[in-house]
Amino acid sequence: MSRLERRNYPHLAQPVGPYVHVVKHNGLLLLSGLTALGSSAQGRGIADQVAAICEAITDVARAECTDLSSLVKVTLFVTSLQFASELSAAWSEHFGGCSAASALVQVGKLVSPDVQVEAQAVLALR
Repeated sequence: MSRLERRNYPHLAQPVGPYVHVVKHNGLLLLSGLTALGSSAQGRGIADQVAAICEAITDVARAECTDLSSLVKVTLFVTSLQFASELSAAWSEHFGGCSAASALVQVGKLVSPDVQVEAQAVLALR
């Protein structure tokens, strides 16, 4: 049976529920939903929030000795599909060369009214 590791990172907003930032299992790094909550991008536009999320994903990948080229799957949750074009452009700006399987889901609300986008990600470990 493979070992499961659960981790939190001090530079990310601390979980307010029974979850962790990352679970490592069978060569995969599964990231819980990341938002701009607690960052300077909180309450700002979608492009700034995406930049904060991308920075967090990059930081976690680096801490786990991998990088964005190992991005396998991303699920993006947005409060309005009117942000889809801006979200896509911002995402491509940060992850353009790292295509992954993805999904975009519109939701009624996220953790705070100041948050318009949340991302879950799966990366392959090296």
